[in-house]
This record gives sequence, structure tokens and C-alpha cells, in this order.
Amino acid sequence: MATNTPPSLLSRRAPLASPATQLETLHRLKLPREFDAALREAGLHPLRPTKLDIFQMNLGKMCNQTCRHCHVDAGPDRREVMSRETMEQCLAALAKTAIPTVDLTGGAPEMNPHFRWLVEEVRKLGRQVMDRCNLTILETAPHADLPEFFARHRVEVVCSLPHYRALNTDKQRGEGVYEKSIRALKRLNALGYGDGQSGLRLVLVTNPVGAFLPAGQASLEAEWKRELLKNHGIRFDSLFTITNMPISRFLEWLEQSGNLSAYLERLVTAFNPAAALGVMCRNTLSVGWDGQLYDCDFNQMLELPVEAGAPRHIRDFDLTKLEARAIVTDRHCFGCTAGAGSSCGGATT
Repeated sequence: MATNTPPSLLSRRAPLASPATQLETLHRLKLPREFDAALREAGLHPLRPTKLDIFQMNLGKMCNQTCRHCHVDAGPDRREVMSRETMEQCLAALAKTAIPTVDLTGGAPEMNPHFRWLVEEVRKLGRQVMDRCNLTILETAPHADLPEFFARHRVEVVCSLPHYRALNTDKQRGEGVYEKSIRALKRLNALGYGDGQSGLRLVLVTNPVGAFLPAGQASLEAEWKRELLKNHGIRFDSLFTITNMPISRFLEWLEQSGNLSAYLERLVTAFNPAAALGVMCRNTLSVGWDGQLYDCDFNQMLELPVEAGAPRHIRDFDLTKLEARAIVTDRHCFGCTAGAGSSCGGATT
């Protein structure tokens, strides 16, 4: 576990460990308009899925880090992990579809005891695997050989790194995280990841360190590529910028720092109809660690399941019904539609 980071909200018995309390906190604020009203004005209500391209599985809330901005409230003190049985149900559902990409997330998904088996089974189905990796997990003894495992199975590695500088990274993630992350990136590079030729795709993901929106993704990517190459000889394929969502531990920080009202108003004011067209919930199905189905990972953490009438557990998977559903929205959704937008694939415009 990284140092200088707090335990999870759940282990502290903090009020905001409750998804209901998080929603109540957001709804106490006076906002210029509601999210559904913004969608109506843009001619997008109700928001509905496009073709499902991404099957996202949250393998659990256990993590080797306790990051200050984490919307999952993940950490070493969390014990929720997806079972082998639920994974088998996911594989059975996936086999009935042509969904091309399986997105593995957490927590640290690699800490699930069935992680490697799952990757191998998904690859047998001919689907691409994306692993959302915090990098420092590759520095732990049980997971030290994962870079080679990733390369062998052609896994796309999507790595979270708050900044290309140590100060900003360690401020958000804990002392020493930056140094470990750089070592892990160098190991991935040594295997061909990020070289643009091997086909081993390496993506970095950054969240702002503070109560503001990320800068333009294209300009940031150029800056990050220049600085990481110059300072560490590191190469990567793409940079994704993701807005910090006003839920869980980031919501607690916003409240404690007096930034909550201004941040939410900033998100509402920056609503972009073009960004709303590309949000992750339109082409992604999110499967919780317990098999429950959600429109996105953020709704999952707020325990907002898919709408009534659509299958709500992976054992009842029905692609036709799921693609016909209306997407469940609330005030936190302004986080994905502000400015250039935000999704699991970075900016949406």
C-alpha cells in the first residue's frame, strides 16, 4: 500500500461510503439545471445505447493503492472480488455476442485470484482484452511477471498516471507511486509496448489533480509524450483524459476543501451536447463484481442499476433488451459531458 494515503471511506465508516448519501449530497446543491433537462434541450433525452462494443467487468474493489480521487473507494482494505462463477456467467453471455472488447477494471483487477484464467478464456473467444492497470501492482511480488503475461496474450494495457511529474502524481496517489510507475512503464516498453510497431498498445490515463476540468487531450498527449521520452525514455500510444467524478472519495475531498458547489456548477455550465453523444454508457455495458448490470462504472459505484425491464444480472443477459434500454442518469453525469467530454476512452469530442 502506498504511504500517506487514507484508508477507504468504508473502513473509516465515513458517511459518503454510502452511495445513497453521495446522491443526497449532490442533490442538496442548487444547480442551474438538471441533467435530464440538459439532454432534452440538446434533443438527446432519453439517452439510449448505440451498438454495444465494450463489455466492462469490474473484478473487485481490492487494490494495492488508496488514491485520493478514487470513485470506486478501492483499497487494500476492500474484500469484494468477482467470483469464478460470475466470470463464467460473463463468458457465457459474451459468447452469445460479437462484442469485440472486454475491459477489465477494479480496484486493481489483477488482484482477483482468477484474473489470469479470465484473460486466457476471453482470448479463446477471440476478443480483445483491455486491462486498467495502476502500474504499481506490477511492482508487487505476486504480479511481477504480469508484463510478460500481458504481452503473451496481446493485452492492451491502460495505465493510470496522474501526471508526468513526480510531485503531482505522489500528491494524488501516495509517496513513491511515481517512481514505481516509471519502472513499470519501462518494463512494458522493453517488451514492445508503446513502440507503435509491435501491436502491443500502451495507453496512459490522467485525471486532474484538483477541482478543474482536464485540458485538451490532444495537446496534453503531445506534452506527455515529449516529457516522458525526454526524462525517462518512455514511449506510449495514447493519452486519455478523464474528468474527476463528484462521487466517493473525490466527493469527500470536494466537500472538505469547500469546492463542491463551484465544481458542480462548473460541470453544469460546461455541458457539451457533442460530448454527450460519445459518453461511455452508450456503447458499454458495466458488470459489477457481483454480476449486477449497470450503464457505466460510475452508476455502478452509486448503485444505480440499469432501468427496470432490462436484465439486471449477467445470468439473465439479453443483448436485444439491453440495447433497447434507456440509460439511467443523475447529476453526476455532468462530469462525463463537460467540455470535451469524458469516457473510459478519454475525451469524447
